Amino acid sequence: MKEVALVRLHKYIADCGIVSRRKAERMIANGYVTVNGQIIQEMGFKVQAGKDAVKVQGKLIRQPNRSLYILMYKPTGVVTTLNDPQERTTVKDLLVGVRERVFPIGRLDYDSEGLLILTNDGEYAQSVIHPEKNVKKVYHVKVRGKPDDRQIERLRQGVTLAEGRTRAVHIERMKVGDQYDWFKVVLTEGKNRQIRRMFEKVGFDVLKLKRVAIGRLTLGKLDRGQYKLLTLEQAELALKS
Repeated sequence: MKEVALVRLHKYIADCGIVSRRKAERMIANGYVTVNGQIIQEMGFKVQAGKDAVKVQGKLIRQPNRSLYILMYKPTGVVTTLNDPQERTTVKDLLVGVRERVFPIGRLDYDSEGLLILTNDGEYAQSVIHPEKNVKKVYHVKVRGKPDDRQIERLRQGVTLAEGRTRAVHIERMKVGDQYDWFKVVLTEGKNRQIRRMFEKVGFDVLKLKRVAIGRLTLGKLDRGQYKLLTLEQAELALKS
């Protein structure tokens, strides 16, 4: 007899392109997920794709017919969510012509711009954000003032945020101005407003922040607000150093 393939519930939700695995776990814990009519809050619960009826907030979900990988140039003034209670522009609003449900991998805050990947492939998303993968994210950062070498070395060695110690994998001064300096900063973590908070720790405000690359995946010739579909081979450039 052929063995029935089972998959963990949070992975199934991510594979359906609803949210990332991490967010799926929170939705399960909060009682937003049912399987065959029963609320499931057990993290290790498994389902059979195509047989069990899984609903998220009352809506039946299914695995997509195709996997989508989207590269977007997120502008400032856009939130990295699919819905916003404050009715601000979301990345979903920019996806004109995309009918499938996709979710952003990681985030860029409201005041930041640059490269954002959206997908309905939960396995791929997990590979990009998992800490053990050490995927490099490259940022160009405009700072008010002129940090000296000692202060920059602090960012290389690490500063303490509320979540613990964090550091820049690489940081270098790109441009020198009268009042502002530009830096290239490389991270392998994804804490909320991480670069802004790191510079605040050494006494400087970030005025502009742009993510220009994830791994070997770059913005290319995209303008602000534009997006393009990627092949899986192109999307996997994000996983390469």
